[in-house]
Amino acid sequence: MVATPESVVRAPKRADLTAASTLPMNALTERMALDAHELPPGATVAVTGAAGAVGGYAVQPAKAAELTVIADAADKDRDLVTGLGPDHVLPRGDQFAERVRELPPAGAGGIIGAGLTNAAVAAGLRDGGTIVTLQGFTGTTDRGVRRLPWFVGDRLRDTAALTELRDQAESGILTLRVAAMFPAEQAAEAHRLFEGGGVRGRPVLLF
Repeated sequence: MVATPESVVRAPKRADLTAASTLPMNALTERMALDAHELPPGATVAVTGAAGAVGGYAVQPAKAAELTVIADAADKDRDLVTGLGPDHVLPRGDQFAERVRELPPAGAGGIIGAGLTNAAVAAGLRDGGTIVTLQGFTGTTDRGVRRLPWFVGDRLRDTAALTELRDQAESGILTLRVAAMFPAEQAAEAHRLFEGGGVRGRPVLLF
C-alpha cells in the first residue's frame, strides 16, 4: 500500500490492527459531516442510520462536541444505538421527523443522513437548518434548509483530523466496531454482506 505521509497517523493504542482499520474512512466521513454543520455547543443534531457502520461514528463525536444528539433506531438496534450515548433515541421510519420536531427546540439545527435521506426526513429541521447526506437526497427542500454534500476524499490528507479521531478512539469517545472478517480471497462475499445492508460495523479483509 502507498499513501501520502499526511494521510498516515499512529494506530490507536490497545486496538488491534483489524479494529484500527475501521477507523480512518468511517470516522473521517462523519467528522466532515459534523464540521460542515458548524453547530455551536448546545445545538441539536439528528443522525439517521445511527446503527450503521458510518452513522454510528457520528453520535459519539457529536456528544463530545457538546451537541444534543437525536438518533434513529429500529427496534432490533435500539440497545446498540442507546449505548452510543445520544440524548434521544427515536423509532426509525416515516414518523422520525415529526418526533424530532416534538422535542425542544422544535426542530434540529442539522441532520447527518447516514441512512436513506429525503424531504420527509428534512422536515425534522428547523428553518434555515442544514442536512448533510451520505447516500444522496431525494425530493426538495424549503424554509431556507440547505443541503450540503460531502466527499471524504477531500480530507484524506487532514493529519490533524485523523490524529484527533485516533485520540478519540484511544480515550473511548469513539467505539471501533468490526462486523466480520474475511480472508482476501473472499472479498466478493464481504462486498455482498455490506451491500445487503443492515451491517452493524465494518467488514474487514485480512491479507
